[in-house]
Amino acid sequence: VIPQIFKVKALRTAAIGYFGHMWELYTFWAFIPLIILKYNAIADHEASHASLYNFAIIGIGAAGCAVGGYLAQRFGSKAIACTALSVSCLCCILSPLFFFAPNVIFYLFLGVWGIAVTMDSPQFSALVAAAAPPAWKGTALTIVNAIGFFITILSIEIISFLLLYVSVNLLLPILAIGPMIGINRLLAGKKASNMQALIARLQK
Repeated sequence: VIPQIFKVKALRTAAIGYFGHMWELYTFWAFIPLIILKYNAIADHEASHASLYNFAIIGIGAAGCAVGGYLAQRFGSKAIACTALSVSCLCCILSPLFFFAPNVIFYLFLGVWGIAVTMDSPQFSALVAAAAPPAWKGTALTIVNAIGFFITILSIEIISFLLLYVSVNLLLPILAIGPMIGINRLLAGKKASNMQALIARLQK
């Protein structure tokens, strides 16, 4: 049923958004220790409490998921997923500049990124589950998650290889590729829905 699952437009849109999210999430988490070490090297700071900062930046994602779930009840999962994806995309693009920011600003930035990068994750699962035909929900969630984690492996391996030639602070904008693709699909789906609603009103 996998080919039939991906013929469902709303599910396909949610899945592509999730794939873009997965390109960024675990690679960001995997390289937080290197990000902190690089910042300390550039700023000439001691690497004290690096493990604690690493834990906090990953752990704060739990708050992002909780807040995202609360807001989704009011604004909808798609709106929250798109907003979170946009914020984390902006973090990817702007990240090289923050390596030259004061200590507090740098870690606040990573904290915001840590919240935004996880906030959309449960929302994409909710969107996939909502769009999947009832008899195929389990299969839909399984295959979408499996593809997402495959993309994660590719992302981590590609960045790991590029680290042999380029410093981590200059590589982080590459993570924006995934969110950009996800945002594009979510917004395209929203425009299509708005157009269909307008046509339905005109027909009435």
